[in-house]
Amino acid sequence: MKIEKNKIVAIEYVLKDTDGKVLDSSHEAGAFEYLHGRGNLIAGLEKQLEGREPGDKFSAVIEPAEAYGEYDPKLVTKVPRDQFDPDLEIKVGMAFQAESNGGPVIVHVTKVDDKEITVDANHELAGKTLCFDVEVKDVADASLAQVEAGSVYTGGCGCGGGCSCGSCGGGCGDECEGDCGGDCSCGDGGCGGEGCGCGR
Repeated sequence: MKIEKNKIVAIEYVLKDTDGKVLDSSHEAGAFEYLHGRGNLIAGLEKQLEGREPGDKFSAVIEPAEAYGEYDPKLVTKVPRDQFDPDLEIKVGMAFQAESNGGPVIVHVTKVDDKEITVDANHELAGKTLCFDVEVKDVADASLAQVEAGSVYTGGCGCGGGCSCGSCGGGCGDECEGDCGGDCSCGDGGCGGEGCGCGR
């Protein structure tokens, strides 16, 4: 069976940057499953997977425009310290869900001082060229409920606990309020953590 729209696809992958540093891998969590053609992966990787079959192995280099976009310095903001819970210790690398004109976004703390907290709303992989090694493990028909949900997972969170840094194109965050269901391969086990690509 070939990969096409509304097929359930399972892939194993290793994601590296252009220097060869491993950014993410499915090897610990197991094969990543997604519903093809519904925006559950970055656009460049979905294009590379289209028409492939179980057993296919390939490498793909995805430029920022078809991954997480270019880095936008306008998305870096300084927030007064008093807008945060005074009892909360704020550290560089922490992630928060914030409201924006386009809805909730995940922001990461990049600098902390007594008066201001600097947060960055860019995706952590924004501006990066991504290098994938991929193996297609399985392709199957989706259920009607999965097609209607636009996801493999039909109960709430768009990532359903299987999202990972390089593979999930978003969808987590709004529906599950930052909780990927306990199986997200983010740095802290929750959506929006260091190294996580789940939050839009």
